[in-house]
Amino acid sequence: MKRLIKLVYSLVCLYILSGGISNSQTAFPASATGHIVAEVIPVFSASETAQLNFGRFSPGPQGGEIILSPESTVAVVGSVYKGSGAYNAASFYVSGDTDAAYTITLPSGAVILTHTISAKTMRVENWISLPAPGLGAGKLINGYQVVYVGATLKVGTVNDNPVGIYTGSYTITFDFN
Repeated sequence: MKRLIKLVYSLVCLYILSGGISNSQTAFPASATGHIVAEVIPVFSASETAQLNFGRFSPGPQGGEIILSPESTVAVVGSVYKGSGAYNAASFYVSGDTDAAYTITLPSGAVILTHTISAKTMRVENWISLPAPGLGAGKLINGYQVVYVGATLKVGTVNDNPVGIYTGSYTITFDFN
């Protein structure tokens, strides 16, 4: 019996020293590291790299049109005599986020060119571009694309359009989609 008392006494001491029976475990805090990502993309921009140039010509007795395509081909209609020299479609360098789509909006009406000395004018209309205008028509492959723009120049008679240089400006909108 002494042996049993010694065993019970030892178990009670062990119980007391271990803190007794506990139904809950001691909680230790846990931590983890989270990560954050943010990406700055290039600013969407456009700049003119070549002016729209209808070249040199002479108006005839009835006037006519010079049609300049986005591919820089020229056609003359009516009594306009095409002269020598350079002509070309306008070009715009559009840049931004790789593979981004954008919309091209061309002038909706005529743009007036004014003689640099007199008040005489000519109209530019029937705007066309490559890629074509419209929602999501352009796509920035490798972050850029060149857009080519052509139009039709309405030329009057020699009295309407005297010799000299005619200038004007227009706005094309490139809208990031």
